[in-house]
Amino acid sequence: MEQAEWEPDPDPVASMLSVLDLAGSDARTEEDIFTGVSQSMPLGRVYGGQVLAQSLVAAARTTPVDRHVHSMHGYFLRPGDSAKGITFAVDRIHDGRSFSTRRTQAYQEGVPIFSMIASFQDEDPGIDHQAPMPEGVPAPDELPDIESHLHGLHPMSKRLFTDRPVDLRHVPSPIYLTVEGERAPSQAVWMKVRRPIPDSPAIHRAALAYLSDLTIQESILRAHGIAWATRGLKVASLDHAMWYHRFGRVDEWMLYVQESPSARGGRGLATGRVYSHDGTLLASVAQEIMVRVPEAG
Repeated sequence: MEQAEWEPDPDPVASMLSVLDLAGSDARTEEDIFTGVSQSMPLGRVYGGQVLAQSLVAAARTTPVDRHVHSMHGYFLRPGDSAKGITFAVDRIHDGRSFSTRRTQAYQEGVPIFSMIASFQDEDPGIDHQAPMPEGVPAPDELPDIESHLHGLHPMSKRLFTDRPVDLRHVPSPIYLTVEGERAPSQAVWMKVRRPIPDSPAIHRAALAYLSDLTIQESILRAHGIAWATRGLKVASLDHAMWYHRFGRVDEWMLYVQESPSARGGRGLATGRVYSHDGTLLASVAQEIMVRVPEAG
């Protein structure tokens, strides 16, 4: 299942949806093996949020339709090759009265590149509270779009940011080329898929996993004034955890509030909360990354 070398994507949203449409078995079969392709990437490495979302789709295919993911915990084991297909093997670990647990392993050429455990639950009544959305954050239509921050960047490099299926609006500003303002271990990002997608809740949950990996690392870099364009910078996601609290649409504006409580020993931890535009807390996220900066030795 090979893909051609990277070329600009005329429809990144359609491309995202296509990689989330895995081929393979469904809940009525005994063998839970699925296959998928990768979005073509300029640097040739599989985007982590893509394999997160695909692993979730594979696991959901083996659960009862009335059970929805509420948590996922995954480890990135090896870089993936975006020119090669991915195989997803799902283990049905447990099915209880209210919860189902699944393990998904993602492979390329027989070698594991990602491992995830996810839990699914029926919709049950119960206690309800949430942390409020921060006040005073500018609305997305008050903020410049990505293109406004990329002046002077080579056209091919610019496509790393513009050929994405998601619109991003940073608060206070992106750190693509430079880090402006205070070196604080926190930021907020408005995000949404660039155009409406199908109404299926499963697609929106998978797409939220896809989006959750895009900017979560930046609170770590911002704290030290490190821009993505820093020569010799190496960043790799080590693990990713996500808890789904309430349903929300990813084709409507969401606020991703992010902060980093710690960085040490070449690793940094980032946490995030995703809110709908009206302030409903949709999900919580945590990720640890490897970060190597040349001048830091």
